[in-house]
Parts: sequence; C-alpha cells; structure tokens
Amino acid sequence: MTAQPARSERHAPGTASAFRDVSSFKPALVKAVFRDVTPMHVSRSAAWAAASVTRTVVSELVDGARRVAAEDARKRLVPADLVAAIGRNVEVEVGTAWYEHSPTFRGLTGVVYDAEGVVVPDRGRGAARRPSAVVGAHRFEAGVRRLLRGRRVAAVPALVRDLNGIASVFLTDLARDAAMVVREGGVRRFGSVALVTAGEPATPPPLDDSVLSRSSRRGDGRTVGRDDVLAAVTIQLFGGDLRQRALAEAREASRNVTAR
Repeated sequence: MTAQPARSERHAPGTASAFRDVSSFKPALVKAVFRDVTPMHVSRSAAWAAASVTRTVVSELVDGARRVAAEDARKRLVPADLVAAIGRNVEVEVGTAWYEHSPTFRGLTGVVYDAEGVVVPDRGRGAARRPSAVVGAHRFEAGVRRLLRGRRVAAVPALVRDLNGIASVFLTDLARDAAMVVREGGVRRFGSVALVTAGEPATPPPLDDSVLSRSSRRGDGRTVGRDDVLAAVTIQLFGGDLRQRALAEAREASRNVTAR
C-alpha cells in the first residue's frame, strides 16, 4: 500500500476532508492510466497530483447529485441526480466520452453525424472500438466506493458505474493532455470561462499566476511531472471555482512527495 505523503496540520477551512480521501484513487492506478496513453515516465508527484484532481472532480459530482437528491428528501443517489447536477453546473461536465456509452445519458448527447452528414444509428456507434478509458472504467470502482463512504453517501449501482466511467475518461483525457504538454514543451494557449447571471456584470475568475505565467516547461522530454499535470488541469477544467480548487488541492497533496 502506497503511503500517503506527510502534510501540515494547518489547512484552510474545508480542506481537511480533501486529504482524508485524496487516496481514493491510488497513484498506482493513475500510473496505469498514463501507461495506456503514453510511454513516458510519470513522476510520483505527478501521480499524486492527478489522483487529487480526479478526487476533486468526482467529489464535486457527488456533492451536486447529493444536493439534487436532498430536494426530493432522498438519501440514496440515483443516475437522474447525476444528470441534474451536471445540467446545473457546467464545470462538472467532464469525461463526456462516457456519456454515449452509458444508458444514463442516452438521448441527451444529441444526434451523431458521420463525415458525409449522415445520421449514425445507435447500433453503428457500438460497432466502433471502445476507448480504453471506457473498457478500464471498472478499475475505478474501489476508489469511487471509498470516496462515497468517506462522504457518507449511499448510491445505487448504476450511479457508481457512471462515476467509474466519468472518472476513467476524465483521468485518461488528463493524462493525454499532460503528455502533450511534455511533447510540446508547454501549453500554447490558456483560456477561461466566467459563469455569470444574465444582466449582471461579469467578474473575471481568479487566475493562478504560477500556472498562467508558464508558457514553456522545464525538465526532460521523457517524464511527466507535477507541473505538466497542473497545466493539463487548465485545459480540462473550465476557469471557475472547481479548477482553482483542483489546482490548490493537487499542489498540497503532492507538496512533500519526492519528484521521482
């Protein structure tokens, strides 16, 4: 069992729970996902950072679904709660490759057209080779269940399966983007999305200067480091509260982990 990195007892309010279940997704699982998409070496700090980000994203999905269920006075989460939570918060619309695969999202992803503009029937989609992230979704079940237990949330098996799939696709996409950052020597372009209410002035989201100031990376071209994962987070997540929290918690989780 991988030991959790040492950490300071002084944390911001609300941060302690993040560290209790940061190990929901083990660094060994993270490295296995990275091996599916790149032959590059993944540093220990990068693995801890990616595990932390995945936990933050899944936790946000669970919390959103729990709020929906609470409105109906239900304690057990169902797939409809997850769909409603995603509909209410664009920041958690991640791992979308899972949506076409899952019955939960069937009919919500729109019509698919081929290169000639012809509608692709549902049976045509199933004939294509499934992404490795979908095939490997079962690997995330133990971590998802640990996270649910840690947050004292009950969920039906179908919802657990959806959380497995979304977590798998999200982490796979994160790994691909981190590898791209290494190959290209940095992130070419940064973007952010400000969520505002109609008729109200837009307030720019707080941007992390240490990330946005990096137009190029340091280090060799064969190793994915922590900063490469953090840069990939800015690609995968919108420029809102979730992204800022994911970056902050990933830095803290990997702070005392040795580089390699």
